[in-house]
Amino acid sequence: MEITEENKLIRPSGRAQDELRSIEFIPNYTSHAEGSCLVKFGDTHVLCNASIEERVPIFLKNTGKGWVTAEYGMLPRSTHTRSNREASRGKQSGRTLEIQRLIGRSLRSIIDLKILGERQIIIDCDVLQADGGTRTASITGGWVALSLAIKKLLLTKKIKANPLINQICAVSCGVWNGFSVLDLDYSEDSSAEIDTNFVLTSDEKLVEIQISSESDPFERRRMDELLDLAFVGSRVIIEKQLKAVDEA
Repeated sequence: MEITEENKLIRPSGRAQDELRSIEFIPNYTSHAEGSCLVKFGDTHVLCNASIEERVPIFLKNTGKGWVTAEYGMLPRSTHTRSNREASRGKQSGRTLEIQRLIGRSLRSIIDLKILGERQIIIDCDVLQADGGTRTASITGGWVALSLAIKKLLLTKKIKANPLINQICAVSCGVWNGFSVLDLDYSEDSSAEIDTNFVLTSDEKLVEIQISSESDPFERRRMDELLDLAFVGSRVIIEKQLKAVDEA
């Protein structure tokens, strides 16, 4: 929808259509993980820790290839009301499994597992505070944590070359009150007509798109609008990721 003075969009946060929330990366946030990053997208805060294990899952044993995987969880008071830890319920929810598989797939798409060698890097993404976009923040912060862990492998000469072949980030877009908007917070996400998550590389290739209409079917032009917004946001995010890794 074209914005005029008569139909000017007013988002709950006061942001423009193509404006991200404030973003902050705090690298090396924890002492013990080989790579770590606290990522903040507005009021969504996710702690990402990368742990290196000198072994691989059994299906990769003796293949010369490594593995990158992820675990995801929301802490009990990451939202307005307390939710029980999934460990206390004895199993993970379908949502949790879907998100951590998405994070793992996304991060594996930009690493050469052969160069990594027979070792595994596990990215733990713990949501400390949730206000929409926890999966996209996890992928984005997860790349920073993974990059720092790779740096450690290079410094200790456990690998001879950098297995990272690209940079990756993720961002949400959606249609709220009839307008295509970038980086939905919870107040928008909970009432959006269309909800989308984009996983993109630094050279503007797509790794994954998750999109769903919460009401009526939508036209292709709407998809193009959302994709254009995602690219606008990704350019800003990627620059901030690189700065965090370089400063670390």
